[in-house]
Formats: sequence, structure tokens, C-alpha cells
Amino acid sequence: MEKYVHKVKYYETDKMGITHHSNYIRWMEEARVDFFEQAKLSYKALESAGVFSPVVSVECDFKSPTTFEDEVEIEVKAEEFTGVKLILNYRMINRVSGEVVLTGRSAHCFIDKDGKLIILKKTHPQLNEKLKSLSGNCREA
Repeated sequence: MEKYVHKVKYYETDKMGITHHSNYIRWMEEARVDFFEQAKLSYKALESAGVFSPVVSVECDFKSPTTFEDEVEIEVKAEEFTGVKLILNYRMINRVSGEVVLTGRSAHCFIDKDGKLIILKKTHPQLNEKLKSLSGNCREA
């Protein structure tokens, strides 16, 4: 899949001229939505089918700062899928310097419109199979 690219906006920087740490989590979300779209699993279609995927945890290791107008290439990979939980890894790289900016991961569960946990294998088998194919490490619930 193609990597997502984010260009740092001025408003994303702080008084020191570097990107505020909270923005990296937003970029993870932007890249995650793009990752799903490239896999032909749009969030809009998932939600229309009654499947929601909230974040249950986020981890970030900040490696190198970014500044206004830097272009950050974000790679997203599915680390693990259990049918109930999906873990994604992120690697952000400054396109000019080649430096790793951040490594991180996010974990997601799947719920219905009422907020109840769902097991995709039972409720949405096609979606379950698609997510299994994206992850090299699958454990069925």
C-alpha cells in the first residue's frame, strides 16, 4: 500500500516552532483512515454497516521533531487481528531528512451502534476475512 503523506501546518507547531506532540495522534488517524480506504474498507461504509472501531489504546515513541512545512511519510501496518481487536503500527519519516520521526501503535475494538462489542467473524464475516488478509498475525476470537 502507498504511504500517507502529511505536510505540517503552521497551526500544528508550538511557540518553539516544532510540531506539538498531540498532532501526531491526529496524523495516525489520518493515515489509518487512508490505510482502510486503500484496502477498500472505508470508515463511512463500515459505519453504515453498523460497525464502529474506537481506539482503545495509543502508544507513541517520539524520535525526531518536525517543523512547519515538513512532509511526513506515514506507513501503517496491521500487526495483529483477533476478530475482536485490531492493532496497527505506524512509522513516520521526514521525507527530506529521512529521519524517523515517530513509531507508534494503536489498538481498536469493534462495536455496534449501541456500543456493544461485536465479533466480526459472527456478525460481518466478509469484513473479518478482509482484516485477516491485512494482518500477518491473526488469532481468531
